[in-house]
Amino acid sequence: MRFDHSSLQARARRIEAKHPGIALRVHRAVSWLGRAERCGDDDDARFIFLWIALNAAYSNEIQRESTREQTVLDRFLKRLVELDRENLLYELVWSKFTGPLRTLLENRYVFQPFWDYRNGKIDERQWERSFAGARKKAHLALRDRSRTDTVLAIVLARLYTLRNQLIHGGATWHSSVNRDQVRDGTAILADLVPRVIHLLMANPEEDWGDPCYPVVDG
Repeated sequence: MRFDHSSLQARARRIEAKHPGIALRVHRAVSWLGRAERCGDDDDARFIFLWIALNAAYSNEIQRESTREQTVLDRFLKRLVELDRENLLYELVWSKFTGPLRTLLENRYVFQPFWDYRNGKIDERQWERSFAGARKKAHLALRDRSRTDTVLAIVLARLYTLRNQLIHGGATWHSSVNRDQVRDGTAILADLVPRVIHLLMANPEEDWGDPCYPVVDG
């Protein structure tokens, strides 16, 4: 099965009339996925467009606190894992993601407490202790193949920090500094987001809630 923009768009059109409840959510997510595919080797832009596609897939309302938004995303991913009869997310985590995932988890630049330390909010000992604890939690999760949702939550928490860096202007476009996390993060989202969209369409009877900013005529 293919998970590119054109394939997902064709599937979306087939379910549009039958399942209007998810039609707008899927339509928006697929549109941003298509834009991401046209970015070529511009990983900064690809990452941003892929994150918007992910947001379109799971958001029900604007989340003003990052911790709250991450909680909503974690619950969404957990639900998808439970509904994933094809084991698409399982295969990503335990087969394809193994290298980039482990590299990302060792990268301090996508760990928010490191930046809290750099900004004087906590001391060095606090961030290092927090990083050690997070690494231990991640490695324990990676030993248990029943914890696909936990691993995804850990990875997305790291990518959320990267998302903030890019969206809030905390990085230079196409900079040679700290490119590893942008490259790895983009690769992970490029595989994850299309499968998330596919799983939404594979479970159209589920209540995914109303998408934020509904279309208003006039």
